[in-house]
Amino acid sequence: MTRSPSAPPDARGARLDGDVLRVAVPATASAEAVELCLLPRGGSSSAALPLPGPDGERRVELRRTAEGWWQGEADGVAAGTPYGLRVHGPWDPVRGVRTNPAKLLVDPWTRRVAGSLTSLAAARPFAGDDPFSARRSDEDSARAVPHGLVTPAPEPATSARPDVPWPDTVIYETHVRDLTMRHPEVPEHLRGTYAGVAHPAVVDHLVALGVTTLELLPIFASQAEPSLLARGRGNHWGYSTLAYLAPHPRYASTPGREVEEVRAMVATLHAAGLEVVLDVVFNHTCEGGVDGPSLSWRGLDAAGWYALDSRGRDVDLTGCGNTLDPASPLVRALVVDSLRYWVTVMGVDGFRFDLASTLGRPRGGAFDPAAPLLTDIATDPVLSTVKLIAEPWDATGEGYRVGGFGPAWAEWNGRFRDGVRDFWRGHGPLSEIVTRLAGSSDLYWPARTPAASVNFVTAHDGFTLADLVSYERKHNEANGEQGRDGTDDNRSANHGVEGPTDDPAVLALRARQARNLLATLLLSAGTPMLLGGDELGHTQHGNNNVYSLDDETSWRSWTALPDPDLVDFVARALSLRRATPALRRTDFFYGREDTDPDGAVPDVAWLHPDGRELVEPDFHHHGRTLVVRVDGAGAGPALLVVLHADSSSVDVRLPDAYGDAAWTPVLDTGTASGAPGSAQTRPAGETIDVRGHTTLVLRAAPGA
Repeated sequence: MTRSPSAPPDARGARLDGDVLRVAVPATASAEAVELCLLPRGGSSSAALPLPGPDGERRVELRRTAEGWWQGEADGVAAGTPYGLRVHGPWDPVRGVRTNPAKLLVDPWTRRVAGSLTSLAAARPFAGDDPFSARRSDEDSARAVPHGLVTPAPEPATSARPDVPWPDTVIYETHVRDLTMRHPEVPEHLRGTYAGVAHPAVVDHLVALGVTTLELLPIFASQAEPSLLARGRGNHWGYSTLAYLAPHPRYASTPGREVEEVRAMVATLHAAGLEVVLDVVFNHTCEGGVDGPSLSWRGLDAAGWYALDSRGRDVDLTGCGNTLDPASPLVRALVVDSLRYWVTVMGVDGFRFDLASTLGRPRGGAFDPAAPLLTDIATDPVLSTVKLIAEPWDATGEGYRVGGFGPAWAEWNGRFRDGVRDFWRGHGPLSEIVTRLAGSSDLYWPARTPAASVNFVTAHDGFTLADLVSYERKHNEANGEQGRDGTDDNRSANHGVEGPTDDPAVLALRARQARNLLATLLLSAGTPMLLGGDELGHTQHGNNNVYSLDDETSWRSWTALPDPDLVDFVARALSLRRATPALRRTDFFYGREDTDPDGAVPDVAWLHPDGRELVEPDFHHHGRTLVVRVDGAGAGPALLVVLHADSSSVDVRLPDAYGDAAWTPVLDTGTASGAPGSAQTRPAGETIDVRGHTTLVLRAAPGA
């Protein structure tokens, strides 16, 4: 196993100095030799460079340092030259030693890649069907695997980060291709690319909508995992990383310009005041389980990168075949180097960490919020200045850690998603929706603020909003896995018909419920996250796991929208959020102590429709109506939010006990755009009729 990294961060991997390429890479302690392999020009965008040796491959033997790294240099090398590594040494798979010089390996620190895996058989390091075979494969993999490309020294990012404060942040989660593949105003050659994301039509939509932060599904270079390749499919979402410092080349509108296009995309979004957060996957790699290919880490030092059991098999906390070991000095060095590169060179504003619980489970053990890798990230002088968002679970029970991360982290709050979905389908006690609306203090107090709760009702993984109100079960036949993939815990409702219908009553109720879910999300304490396409009414036809579908199932439609007013509804709700400081809290609700020392006016009041304050037993009932008065705390007028999940109407008494003289409707999910059907101001103490399945928001007029 390789010892602690000896090469400084700016020396790891391959770096070009004039026409001299200097390399420093790690390899297993039992390695006997490591070669830098300069490859002939193939289908990449680099200029042709004739190289000597068999098949045009030029090999340079590296020298080993005392710390277990291998270093060397080659002259006469130009930017764009394809390269890889070969490792010579023993074959002892039970100990995790899988060195095989017949397998060309990607440098873990490469900043550009080309090519793809075209033959699993050629890339597997073992002979036959047994990964613990006594002999290794002799088939050379160079023509069947991806490789790195030599890049010039990186230049620092120059665009100014918007630095949106957490309380003001509104996240829009999307995929580079899904966002623009069907956008009629984006030129065809830019659709599905980094440049397409930066197109004025897309940027203008995001700004008009009112979001502040674009969260992109993985854009690190990826390679479909073995199980998908065996079925002739790809990983559309990109959760199968091949290179942690390299952008995915397929998303470049001009081949070979992916680095420049990412930087330009980020700069364009910054100029519009929008942040860029990247979904990153440091929990596993594209190599899959022990029977998978040797593309990089496995061939360099399987035991130094992965969590392995006593038999040399991969510990699988991710459901993807392998788990990077967060206790490994190599993993820690690569993760921090990668993140710093994407901030300082590519200019991004933060990261969402996929299956982040694995980063706190050294050697696959128990979760520790102070684990070395989590601490490395949170305390790094560069990374501590950007947004850090954890997906606080993995594929095991031990990994479910919502609320369990440290003060530097925000988290995807799955409890919010479940609680809001349950409320609007008539399930769960009032206490759950009350807690989620108030910022989930049960999870994040006292060490963090409400902003640590990244609230969502839909995300890329699961139903879209349109499907959440149209299907009660998943329909994943197109995935080719006989319905075994995707969660069965959807907490959805079809409102009378499973899937498509032309029944106007069902369609109207679905649209209303979609607006109710959005309103609850956008008016709750915490950081709201929208799934891109929900505002367009995008459907995946009941498929809740489109990870392998790079087609119109995933791509957003921008024309013939099923609910053309939904964009206006989201923009109206977000405008209300921006105009109401009490909805963008920097601390939790404290009952009567926050805004009035005498206790007369609470910062929040949870009310029964008849106007009385709820008492402890009320919160444990399965109530269908909740009335919430949020005090302005001197920064603006109070708001009254009525959430009514029952099908019949209800009488609601407008509160008059807190000094409010009158109430004016400002948002109503009973209308398509959210504009109240009547903006008539009503005096406090009056009773109003609220229709079934409605969210109604009113603004207070202060008393004399």
